[in-house]
Amino acid sequence: MLFHYHFWTPHVEETEKFYVKNGFRISLRTGKFRGDFQTFNPPLEWDDFRDKGISFRIIEARKGAINITFGYGKRVMFDHIGFLVSPEELDEICQRAEAMNWKVNSNERRTFIGTPYGFRIELQSREDAIDGTPAIARMEELELIMKDGKFENDIFCLFNEPLNHIHVGKGETTTIHQAVMSGLVTSRQRDPNGVYVVGK
Repeated sequence: MLFHYHFWTPHVEETEKFYVKNGFRISLRTGKFRGDFQTFNPPLEWDDFRDKGISFRIIEARKGAINITFGYGKRVMFDHIGFLVSPEELDEICQRAEAMNWKVNSNERRTFIGTPYGFRIELQSREDAIDGTPAIARMEELELIMKDGKFENDIFCLFNEPLNHIHVGKGETTTIHQAVMSGLVTSRQRDPNGVYVVGK
């Protein structure tokens, strides 16, 4: 199940506000402060730390079966999309990725697969990566933009089935153009990183 995407962005606070406005809760804020990584999780608010010069590595926003993460970057950059899979599916997908000569990087929390398209694919088998069920909110569709149009065929080979909820358009910069989600407050808005978020 598609559940996740991650961006690096100079618009960290604005991105958090956008998703909170659409009913997401902030479950994690980790940032570097005075040389060390620390957490600034709720109930802390931005007024408590905005002027401390924290470089946020990750902020996590959750709603139902959707998990959006973002961290500080000098420019907006799309990093990866994520799928919830069973342990058995995880092993099978990793084997197919290796057969495709795609780099697989695993640890106890998650697995990343490097693609030749300028972003990674995360495989997550831990149920605690989401807050609730798809009935509350879920990622329905994702439209990616990239130069090369072969991704749809490659992702079919990787998952061994068609992923009809992922669409690809052509463009110079690899990114997410549109994310369709159920259970949102908004009908269609653009987040601070250029993603059109559409409620369904």
